[in-house]
Amino acid sequence: MSERPSSEALVDLFIEHLRVERNLSPNTVGAYASDLASLLAWAARVPVHVLDADHRLLRLYLAELDRARYSKRTIARRLAAIRSFYRFCVMRHFAEGSPAAVLATPKLTRHLPTVAPESLLDQLIETPDATTSIGLRDRAILELLYATGIRVSELSGLDLGDVDVRGGTVRVMGKGSRERIVPIHPAAVRRLTEYLNESRSHLRKDPACPALFLNRLGGRLSAGGVRRMLERHLNALGSSRQLTPHDLRHSFATHLLEGGADLRTVQELLGHVALSTTQIYTHVSTKYLREVHKGAHPRA
Repeated sequence: MSERPSSEALVDLFIEHLRVERNLSPNTVGAYASDLASLLAWAARVPVHVLDADHRLLRLYLAELDRARYSKRTIARRLAAIRSFYRFCVMRHFAEGSPAAVLATPKLTRHLPTVAPESLLDQLIETPDATTSIGLRDRAILELLYATGIRVSELSGLDLGDVDVRGGTVRVMGKGSRERIVPIHPAAVRRLTEYLNESRSHLRKDPACPALFLNRLGGRLSAGGVRRMLERHLNALGSSRQLTPHDLRHSFATHLLEGGADLRTVQELLGHVALSTTQIYTHVSTKYLREVHKGAHPRA
């Protein structure tokens, strides 16, 4: 090849491939772009074209991250982005092979997900003021997060047409534009109905806005807005436990397994592609069972 694209142009082509051809979410594409921007900055300092970087040079880059005290998880994520980038370069015939293929991923400590007690979640859902439009909205959001286990980005992206109150289901657009239908229980249906009938019209400024959950200005409530709302109600509750919307997702999955749901069903509800991703919740449930056994068995 007489003339090849610059390092920056190659990364731009890869990011466009992720966005258009693989149809990844904006958050995922942004994460790849951020991780590869770090690689480009390093390559410019060396200096080396990314296609000329061999596995030894890439090891030096990873060692530089380690010396800068980046976490193993961050280093592993950046290495995963680099591997994907070089696979793209091979696929598009910019390179004959990937220098990242032989690099070992840092060994990560696997942390069990945070799971909130059912009693705390019951109190949390009742905390918002039901006499206000915002309070009714917040009750519906908290109930829906715990009822479905959907991601906060999925909740923020819900439109009015995604909710079937009569059928008791929500249509969710997950990662990689994979659509799934998630059932909701009667309590969640009741909260959603209250919000739709008594609250949303007061928050709405633009009748054409399709968003299910609206902010104070009448626009779509963002994922960040949901996180801040949850933190506000936890503080009002006086809870010392810090929870994120994703912790409600963890709690949903764990409580289902503890209640007798099978792993495949939980996988489908969560929208996990691989069963191995869902299996971490079996470890949480095993821990719970041990605690119950220890407290209940006369010789424990």
